[in-house]
Amino acid sequence: MKAFLFGFLLMVSLGSCKSSPGQDFVTVADGTFQLNGKPYYFIGTNYWYGAILGSQGRYGNRERLLRELDHLSNIGVNNLRVLVGAEGPDGEPFRVTPALQLSPGVYNDDLLDGLDFLLAEMKKRGQHAILFLNNSWDWTGGYSQYLNWNGYGPIPYPNVPPNTWPQFMAFSGQFNSCEPCIKMFEDHIRYILGRTNRYTGVKYTEDPVIMTWEIANEPRAFSDANIPAMEAMIKRVAALLQGLDKNHLVTTGTEGKHGCEKSIELFERIHADPNIDYLVMHIWPKNWGWLDVKDIKGTLASSIEKTNKYMDEHLAVAGRLNKPLVLEEFGLPRDLHGYTPEESTLCRDEFYRNAFDRVTENVAAMGHLAGCNIWAYSGEGRPVKDRIYWQPGDNYLGDPPQEEQGLNSVFDTDTTIELIARYNRKLNEPMKK
Repeated sequence: MKAFLFGFLLMVSLGSCKSSPGQDFVTVADGTFQLNGKPYYFIGTNYWYGAILGSQGRYGNRERLLRELDHLSNIGVNNLRVLVGAEGPDGEPFRVTPALQLSPGVYNDDLLDGLDFLLAEMKKRGQHAILFLNNSWDWTGGYSQYLNWNGYGPIPYPNVPPNTWPQFMAFSGQFNSCEPCIKMFEDHIRYILGRTNRYTGVKYTEDPVIMTWEIANEPRAFSDANIPAMEAMIKRVAALLQGLDKNHLVTTGTEGKHGCEKSIELFERIHADPNIDYLVMHIWPKNWGWLDVKDIKGTLASSIEKTNKYMDEHLAVAGRLNKPLVLEEFGLPRDLHGYTPEESTLCRDEFYRNAFDRVTENVAAMGHLAGCNIWAYSGEGRPVKDRIYWQPGDNYLGDPPQEEQGLNSVFDTDTTIELIARYNRKLNEPMKK
């Protein structure tokens, strides 16, 4: 305990190395996050649809949003990873509806208002937002929509036959070297960062509720040949974000080694950039072939073992760079790979518990693993019976439209909720001392 208190006092005395933006902003100092002079560690969630719920248009549901924000606050969740908005047009297959940017530079004001409202309500609850600005995958438009807008042809949606995933990834990877696409994305960044919240009157660049601007969800090169262009794009966008906003953190959004063409060296290079404030990684045992969905219980232990090895490899990079590391996406299906709350989540809870233990252990050791965001909170939303994929009018869940609705959802009645609450109590106890 004496060693912990000494380390805690030392950490407080170091202050922030990011332009000292003032109270209530999350900053970075000596390899960890800081908030109001104290180390900031978190067990949070992905809540990508929060701004849509906050809107007042056809798809909004502010009553649900307020109840869910209250619920998250009550279980100690004070960090939410949120989609700024999708690229349009609406009505594209397996894509988030409604879109924020309907066409280049044309925005849905209802969704801007929804993002304002979400941030204003998060402020009331002492919560912080990680806001991702783009996506290498098709479910929000992202890279592929920018390419389509700039004359690269129709998007080969991977879930629409005869298209394939390799075909889509080859298409999306072109974004990294598409100069007009990147300029259009930069215009979007300038527009969003230039906004003032109409509910609080606070400029986005001066709002402590925002913790991080994240370049994209899972940015990838999608081929070895695209690696130099990917590195240059990330470097360029990170510099723009830092130039526009000295108060907030910037990170990449990458999956880690898995999303860096299996190269831990590439992962280290893109996070060594001084304009990147911290490291991120994602872990998906099912998608990566670690977990057998026909024998989830029997392959859980080996999946956790591989998870820990993956985490350790990235923690070693964080140590070399002396920057925090966040596990910002990780998920597991329900025990029998079903989609409704009636099915148990004992295996998922064990998978989560391992990650939560790793974070809480880092608190005691003042380590670089500074937080995690589960994928994903679905709150009071429920999948539609006898329909696998999302359609307009359905509840928003943590599962995006191209995935089975309920697949990785954490519902408000799941045993996982008490697990999250218990670990947040455990996590926050040392911070009060």
